[in-house]
Amino acid sequence: MTSTGSTPAAGLRRALLGLCVTETTSWGLLYYAFAVLLEPISRDTGWSQSALSGAFTCGLVVSALAGIPVGRLMDRHGPRPVMTAGSVLASASLVLIAVVPTLALFYLGWMLAGVAMSAVLYQAAFAAITGWFQKGRVRALTTVTLVAGLASTIYAPVTDVLSRHLPWRAVYLVLALVLAVVTVPIHLVVLTPAWRTRPAAHLDPAAVPGAWRLVRGRRFIAVAGALTLGTLGAYGPTLIVIPLLVARGMDMSLAVLTFGLLGAGQLLGRIGFAPLSARVSPGVKMAVILGALGLFLALLAMVPGPIWLLILLAILTGAARGAMTLLQATIVADYWGTSRYATIAGLLGMPVTLAVAIAPWAGTAVADGVGGYPAAFGVFAAVAGAVGIASVGARRYERPSPVAGGGSRAPQ
Repeated sequence: MTSTGSTPAAGLRRALLGLCVTETTSWGLLYYAFAVLLEPISRDTGWSQSALSGAFTCGLVVSALAGIPVGRLMDRHGPRPVMTAGSVLASASLVLIAVVPTLALFYLGWMLAGVAMSAVLYQAAFAAITGWFQKGRVRALTTVTLVAGLASTIYAPVTDVLSRHLPWRAVYLVLALVLAVVTVPIHLVVLTPAWRTRPAAHLDPAAVPGAWRLVRGRRFIAVAGALTLGTLGAYGPTLIVIPLLVARGMDMSLAVLTFGLLGAGQLLGRIGFAPLSARVSPGVKMAVILGALGLFLALLAMVPGPIWLLILLAILTGAARGAMTLLQATIVADYWGTSRYATIAGLLGMPVTLAVAIAPWAGTAVADGVGGYPAAFGVFAAVAGAVGIASVGARRYERPSPVAGGGSRAPQ
C-alpha cells in the first residue's frame, strides 16, 4: 500500500469521488432494491416472502464468507481489479435473479450476488481508502459513508417507480444495466492510485503463522466479539421498530416515517464520529458508541411517549448505528496497522456480516420468546450495553500488533 504522500492528490480525490458514486449505487441496487421488490416478486411467482428473504440472507452469509479470500486478493492486487470484477459479477447476478424460473436458481443468483457484495460494498471500499489515505482515512471514510448513506433515499424510490410500470424481472434487468454502466467503468478507470503489492506468502493466513496467531489471539477475539454482539444489538430490532412504535400509539404512516429517520440518524452518527475518534482511544471509542446504542435502545424499551420523544430516540439510535459503521472501518488500523488491512478486515468482518444477516430474524425470534416488543428491545439494549462496558477493557490492546507490521510487541 502507498501513503498519501507518494500518490498524486488529484488521483486520490478522483478515486474517493468514484467510490462515493459506486458505493451509493451498489448499496442501492444490490441491497435496498430487494426490500422494494419483495412483495411484487412474491405476488408474481407465488414464492413466500420468507423464502425470498431466505435467499437474500443466504447472499449476505456468502458475502461474509467470501470476504476473507477477497480481502487477501485486495491486499495482493489492489482495489481496481477486485472491485471491477466484483461489479461485473454483481451486474451478472442481477440478470440471473431477473430471469430464473425456479426458487432454487433464485437462491443461486443471490449467492453469486453475495460474492459480488464482498468485492464492491463497504468492506472493499474501506480497504481501498485505508490503503490509499493512511492517516487521512477517517475523513475519507466518513465522506464515503455519508454519501452512500443516501443509497436508500435515492434508489428505493427509483426502484418503486420502476416497479409501478414494469414487471419485477424487467426492473431487475434495468437495475443490472444501471449497475454495470455506473460502477464497472468507474472502478476500471478511476481506481488508479498506486498500490504497493506484497508477496503472496505474506498475504495467505495459511502460509503465515502470525495470521493464525492473530485470529486465535485475545485481542482479535475481544474485538470481533464486541463488534459482532454490538452489531446484533444494533440490527436485531430492525423488523420490530415499527410494531413497537405502533404499540406506543403512533399511526402506521408516522411509524414508517420514524423508521426512515433512522437513516438520517446514521448520517448524524457518521458526522460525529471523526471528532470522537480524534479525542478518545479506540477502546473508549468502542465503549462510548456501544454504550450509547444500549442506552437509546433501553429508553425505547421503557419510554411510552410522547411521540416526539420516541422520534428523537429513534434518530439517536440510528446515530449510534451509523457510528458503528465507521467504528468497524477504523478498528483494524487502530489495533493492527494498515499493512494488511484488507486481509484482517476480511477475517474480522466475517462474524460481523453474519450478525447482520441473522439480526432481523433474531429480532422477531427474541420478541416471540420474551413476549413482546419492549422486552425484546430491552434484551438488545442489555447486549449492546454489556459489550460497551466490556469494551473499556480493550484499552490494553491499543498498541499496533507486530503481526500486521505495526512494530509493537503488545499482546494479541
